[in-house]
Amino acid sequence: MRLNRENIDEVFKALALQLKVQKGEPISIVVCGGTALAALGLVERTTRDVDVLASVVEKEGEIHIEELNEFPQWFKKASDIVARDFGLPEEWINLGPAPQVKLGLPDGFEKRLVKKIYGDYLTVYFISRIDQIHFKLYASVDRNSYHVEDLLKLNPSEAEIEQAAHWVLTQDTSQVFRKLLKSFLKEIGYEKVAERI
Repeated sequence: MRLNRENIDEVFKALALQLKVQKGEPISIVVCGGTALAALGLVERTTRDVDVLASVVEKEGEIHIEELNEFPQWFKKASDIVARDFGLPEEWINLGPAPQVKLGLPDGFEKRLVKKIYGDYLTVYFISRIDQIHFKLYASVDRNSYHVEDLLKLNPSEAEIEQAAHWVLTQDTSQVFRKLLKSFLKEIGYEKVAERI
């Protein structure tokens, strides 16, 4: 099964139920990538997995992003059962993008998260459209793949691409990368931004 806008909620509700069954603790996670794009209706597409960036602690209405290096055992058990029940791949929910937290997130990232509660045991914070533009631009420069397609479907304005480009340059400060970024921006029709960065 592939995840899409129609079945994402059902899968997360099932995960929340299994977290309760496994006697886990309530957990809040930040989700990016294709699942977030589909869940928020930003891009119509399917995906095979859920990319988890971090965990979240909410204190006095403030959101704090915390590094998540591995899922607790009870979370793994719950996700394995959901994988079996829905015919999902073994690593359908994974921490692939988690190192990004150490490398740095765009300014104001936490304030733009979109919160969705799935029962008492699971809260998912989906990343916003502008932050998707940041991440997708970074991924597109050297991995020219479906990330480029996602980026173009988000239809960023010149100002949004410029903002994202400035952040991307903080992630890789080499001159080689800057040249690659400029070249990519020209390729996708943002020549003026390429000249300014």
